[in-house]
Amino acid sequence: MTQAFLGVETSLTGRRWVGLSVEQDRHAEAMAQQTELPRPLCATLARLGVPVDAAERYLNPALRDLLPDPSVLKDMDIAANRVADAVRNREKIAIFADYDVDGGASAALLICWLRDMGLAATLYIPDRIDEGYGPNAPAMAGLAADHDLILCVDCGTLSHDALSAATAADVVVLDHHLGGETLPPAVAVVNPNRQDEDGSLAHLCAAGVVFLLLVATNRAMRSERTVPDLMAILDLVALATVADVAPLVGVNRALVRQGLKVMATRQRIGLRVLSDVARMDTAPTSYHLGFLLGPRINAGGRIGAPDLGARLLSTDQEHEAQALAERLDTLNSERREIEAAVREAALAQAEERGLNAPLVWAAGEGWHPGVVGIVAARLKEASNRPAVVIGLEGDEGKGSARSVSGIDLGAQIQKLAAEGLLIKGGGHKMAAGLTVARDMLEPAMARLTEMMEKQGAGLLGPSDLRLDGLMMPAAASVELIELIEQAGPFGAGAAGPRFVFPDQRILFTKPVGEGHLKISFGEGGVEKLDAIAFGAFNSALGPTLEAHAGRRFHLAGRVEINSWQGRRSAQLRLEDAALVAAPA
Repeated sequence: MTQAFLGVETSLTGRRWVGLSVEQDRHAEAMAQQTELPRPLCATLARLGVPVDAAERYLNPALRDLLPDPSVLKDMDIAANRVADAVRNREKIAIFADYDVDGGASAALLICWLRDMGLAATLYIPDRIDEGYGPNAPAMAGLAADHDLILCVDCGTLSHDALSAATAADVVVLDHHLGGETLPPAVAVVNPNRQDEDGSLAHLCAAGVVFLLLVATNRAMRSERTVPDLMAILDLVALATVADVAPLVGVNRALVRQGLKVMATRQRIGLRVLSDVARMDTAPTSYHLGFLLGPRINAGGRIGAPDLGARLLSTDQEHEAQALAERLDTLNSERREIEAAVREAALAQAEERGLNAPLVWAAGEGWHPGVVGIVAARLKEASNRPAVVIGLEGDEGKGSARSVSGIDLGAQIQKLAAEGLLIKGGGHKMAAGLTVARDMLEPAMARLTEMMEKQGAGLLGPSDLRLDGLMMPAAASVELIELIEQAGPFGAGAAGPRFVFPDQRILFTKPVGEGHLKISFGEGGVEKLDAIAFGAFNSALGPTLEAHAGRRFHLAGRVEINSWQGRRSAQLRLEDAALVAAPA
């Protein structure tokens, strides 16, 4: 085991601190010498695996250089030609989409593109409770009776029976969930996670797949007519990529980076109004997409009308956008209340079973299926274990699962369904959904626990806190933070950098909000930095810092720019701390 960073084996939040490896540290030093970039930025690039000679290209990624040829995906050309024919022949098109952000954004991409081509598409999003995830036979048969082409987005790859019911229409599937051994009956199934794909684009979310389809369709029609500008819809691709926790690597990183620039222009009515409702007062970042906008768009599918998010993202009417955004904001508040009650009950149940098991799970009567995924994520974070949360109703339970790095949960849940222990189940490595018969709950969870143990989930300790290096208060300038942000956007698969401010004196503390703590630290003057620790009083972090009594601390977190009344300053988003050991 590598030596703990600054010797911190157990911090105030109970974590071990881990710095760069020796190789990464040498790489960062070589990059700093050869490029003259700041050492903290070089440390971040080294940890992300960026070669020295590629640093400049990485900091300024060009989408045209990273965007793959859509035709590398199987069935892509068939799908693009079928959509192009539908536009030429003015056919009736329906879009069947999943009820989450990725599904809603994917649907909005197609609705907006088709509207620019002079076609109005029918939107159909299933009810989470009444219909469950993905296509169902009655809905598909109904859509097929009135349409020539059905586009299934963010779903459909495993829906053999449902797609078989759409006999009167052609079906094209645009998905990213793990495929089975056979494909459903469709004109085309475009999915980078089909079993016969090479996996090079497996990190795309459904909106990324839809974007590539539109690139291919534009290419097929460019000689005939003017086609829509696809750069203008990258805000939707960015939103879906971040909200669906797709890894921000390769083309995903370029799509999100460019999409954030598009979003900053505030041209899309729905996103502009929702940003205002969410009180976003700075340029959008991946944090805003994942934690402010995404949850609100998701709220409709979780506890309200499932099509609200897609309608908001695709509307071109100001008054409709305002009404939809306010409704989603209200639903999100209701969702938080429901989630809090389920989270408390699920955590108590999981703790009773033991948070050190290879699988952490909980099931409860009437738990709302719209929040079980969020609660599963909270259990995962609390235990650093794969987690499953199931809401029981009648003879069945519907649940969601979330995994940790290195543990493939989606494939195992799919295998569990194939073994007959689940009614159905599927997803991807980090997240999955499942339906289980009530009388099969215990054996299904016991079998899944065995599967997780074989992957080593039972050996995982508390999650380490990964750190990129040291920084002093005077070095944390707005200019440096802007340079570091060029290595972003940060998120899944490309964690944002954390730095430690070593041996600091606490100058000021003040509890704020619900369990947060504001502090300033350093030696005063330019050697001083402000910090905010959200949820500080959920661990020993808040109480210990508040009662510092002159003791000195190593302080760890992410440096960021704080904008207040037109003034921009550096601050630390404090995540952890450790007491400085007394001299021997």
